[in-house]
Amino acid sequence: MADEKKTPWWHSTVDAFDTFLRVPGTVTAKGAHVRDGIDLKRVMIMVVVALVPAALFGMYNVGLQTATLYGLEWGFWRMFFYGLLRMLPLFVVSYVVGLAIEFASSQIRGEEVNEGYLVTGFLIPLIVPVDVPLWMLALAVAFSVIFVKEVFGGTGMNIWNPALVARAFLFFSYPSSMSGSSVWVSKTWAGLGDVDAISAATPLAIAHDGAFDAATGAVGQYSFMDMFWGFIPGSTGETSVVAILLGAILLVWSGVASWKIMVSSIAGGLLVGWLGQLGGATLVPCYYQIVMGGFLFGSVFMATDPVTAAQTETGKWIYGFLVGALAVVVRLWNPGYMEGMMLAILFMNTMAPLIDHCVVSVHTSRRAKA
Repeated sequence: MADEKKTPWWHSTVDAFDTFLRVPGTVTAKGAHVRDGIDLKRVMIMVVVALVPAALFGMYNVGLQTATLYGLEWGFWRMFFYGLLRMLPLFVVSYVVGLAIEFASSQIRGEEVNEGYLVTGFLIPLIVPVDVPLWMLALAVAFSVIFVKEVFGGTGMNIWNPALVARAFLFFSYPSSMSGSSVWVSKTWAGLGDVDAISAATPLAIAHDGAFDAATGAVGQYSFMDMFWGFIPGSTGETSVVAILLGAILLVWSGVASWKIMVSSIAGGLLVGWLGQLGGATLVPCYYQIVMGGFLFGSVFMATDPVTAAQTETGKWIYGFLVGALAVVVRLWNPGYMEGMMLAILFMNTMAPLIDHCVVSVHTSRRAKA
């Protein structure tokens, strides 16, 4: 760890770089403490690694959707590198703006720089359209980091998921760049300049408009397997169920994320989707809700955020179930907004402390009676 006496003013910044890839040679001086082989840095890195499959597939899918809709004869690597080049500026802006604010805030408060933004900075580019203007993204990142993290005290103190708040900021401030059928496929490719956008509605939007073929199981031109593998328009990291499940396996195996929240969220979505079928609200089978939009991505990577989710074991079941249920409720019965996962998670982030309070109160009452 950097010597604070040698770097009195910029100690937080020097210490952040000094300890980024190694464990500081310090130990607890007194008092009881937990001895464990994992720290915040390793938890955050594990989540980033779990996100890599979704990010890599998303880069390929950006090129695939562009080549398909514009009739370009591209091979696999041309598609992948096109997507990589389109995504790279989003990651750069997300990390540069977010980390600059984190470093400045820690420096002003005289505190250590935490690693929490490693995950947030990676998540934000995966949940926005690939062609979102960079200045809009910079504004959303700045708003999220300042008003959702830093004003509450930094990493571990925030009430809402910062990445989702960034997306919500963009959605409500610049809806034309975050919704509709022309924002999900890149409008620019190397050597050809800007072109007019071609409409490319997501399966969720198509299903919302009632275009479901019960005979073939297709939502518009997309089959269930297209949606399962991820060969569909959408936010970069949210399309491939396979890639998301690979990340989920790693998170559950490492103990970083709660499988209870993931399972209960899917259960809640399936139940409400099934009730919607029975009530005639939709013809789409309930399990399609899991592979459309950002449902599974949100259940695995957003709802399980240990800072903003419920903390009690029973509370995790309740919290996850309500996230999935509310997401599908919004999808089926709100004509103005078809993707309910963002709103469901942010609302349940707000309710998570109340859920834990009720669970603890019930448990305490039962023990008192016993």
